[in-house]
Amino acid sequence: MRNNLPIGIFDSGVGGLTVYRALHDRLPNEHFIYLGDTARVPYGTKSLATVERYALENSEFLASRGIKMLVVACNTASALALPRIRERIGIDVVGVIGPGGRKAVVSCQSTPNRPPRAIKIGVIATEATVTSNAYVEAIRRASPEAEVMQTGCPLFVPLAEEGWTTEPETFSIAERYLKPMRDFRPDALVLGCTHYPILRQVIQQTVGEGVSLIDSGEATAEEVEELLKEKGLANPNAVRVKRGLCDDLDHFYVTDAAERFANVAERFLGTKPSKLEAIEVYGGDELKQEV
Repeated sequence: MRNNLPIGIFDSGVGGLTVYRALHDRLPNEHFIYLGDTARVPYGTKSLATVERYALENSEFLASRGIKMLVVACNTASALALPRIRERIGIDVVGVIGPGGRKAVVSCQSTPNRPPRAIKIGVIATEATVTSNAYVEAIRRASPEAEVMQTGCPLFVPLAEEGWTTEPETFSIAERYLKPMRDFRPDALVLGCTHYPILRQVIQQTVGEGVSLIDSGEATAEEVEELLKEKGLANPNAVRVKRGLCDDLDHFYVTDAAERFANVAERFLGTKPSKLEAIEVYGGDELKQEV
């Protein structure tokens, strides 16, 4: 029976929808419950204690819905709260930082004709994630000799949410943020914020076509697939009809601003969620409103 249970995903807002998309694409037999904590976004400006509390409340809400695995799609919560979440909910928990760091190292090591030197990996993320050094630690656990450069790109978040993916202003901001990274000449660049894959084209053009872009959401989906097989939790039942993103098999919850969430979801995924509810998760209370 556990194989048929959904996978839970939470993020501080809408950025985790790129992780949802990666999981949906890689795991067509699975269904998902997504929680966007839009009432309390952003997490990056909050204290460790506050981030842990928010993350635990979100995790417990999803666990109460009967999930078989939890994906923490928020980089800040992945950096600061994974140990507490694992202690509290008693199911397998996967964050986005470890998979992204490991995928970057593997990508560099498998690159043909790379010069014989220490691998060079860039990380772009929000200021909070950069300050945490979580990606640096994840990369160096996989490759202690790796050279790592980090750059904060905070304006990429509103640009992605507004759908400004090809505007001249976006290229100008990317050039200002990423020129030092281009000069660093990394072998791979980790997109260390869930919003950043939306700007993949402008990022790639700015840093150069020879740099491998690592989407932490895609890396996480790969590791979730492996973990489901290892634990015997994969759903063996093939979907009988072709599923689209955000169809009625997947349930979406937000803690505020449901209409804005639906509009940004349409920009990110090409469609609005079929099942979207506004709720409160604080202290276990739930005030539901169908959207």
